[in-house]
Amino acid sequence: MTYRLDMSMMLAMHDALRRELERVARVAAKTGDDPRRILRAAVGWELFKKFLRVHHTSEDVALWPAMRDAVSADGLALLDAMEDEHAAIDPLLDGVDAALADRENGAERLGGLVDALVTGLGGHLRHEESEGLALIDATLGEEQWSRFGQTHRERIGGDAPTYLPWLLDDKDPRVVAAILDGMPAALREAYRDEWRPAYDRLNLY
Repeated sequence: MTYRLDMSMMLAMHDALRRELERVARVAAKTGDDPRRILRAAVGWELFKKFLRVHHTSEDVALWPAMRDAVSADGLALLDAMEDEHAAIDPLLDGVDAALADRENGAERLGGLVDALVTGLGGHLRHEESEGLALIDATLGEEQWSRFGQTHRERIGGDAPTYLPWLLDDKDPRVVAAILDGMPAALREAYRDEWRPAYDRLNLY
C-alpha cells in the first residue's frame, strides 16, 4: 500500500519486532539446553523488551491521542483496539520473565507463554498494518506525524547507538541504505564506523 506519510521507520520497527519474536521462539524451542538460562542472559531479549515498550508507549502518548478528535466512531473503536492490544502485551513479557526466574515450574510454562507472545504481538502488528496505518495516514498531518517520530526518538534517548543497528539488523541492504540516506551525515558515519560494529560484537542470544 502507498502512504502519504513516510511509514518507513514504522514498518522497519514492525519488521524488527517480528524478527525478534522468531529468535525468541527458536530459543524457547531448544531441547539440548535450558532455554530459560539462555533467555535470562540474552542481550537480545532485553533489547526486544526495551524497544517494544518504547514503541508502544510512544504510540499511546503521541499517536493515538492526537487522532481521537479527528476520527469517526469506527476510527475510535480501532484506536481503542490498538490501545487494548498494547495493554495485553506487557503482561506477556512479564509472564515470560517470571517463567525464566521460576526454577520449579518455569520450564513447563515458558513455551506456552512465548507462543502467546508470538500470537498476541504478531496479531497486533498485522492489525495495525491492515487498518491502523491507513487510519494514521488519513488522519494526521506531517507535523503531527513528525511529532510522534520525535517522541519516539526522545524515548530512545541514549540507546540510539544500539537501537539503530538493532532496528536494521538482518534487513535488505537496499532498505538499510534508503533509511540511512534520510539521516544526517554525522549519524550515518557513527552508524557505519562505531554503532554497527559494536552491535555486531554483542552476543544477542
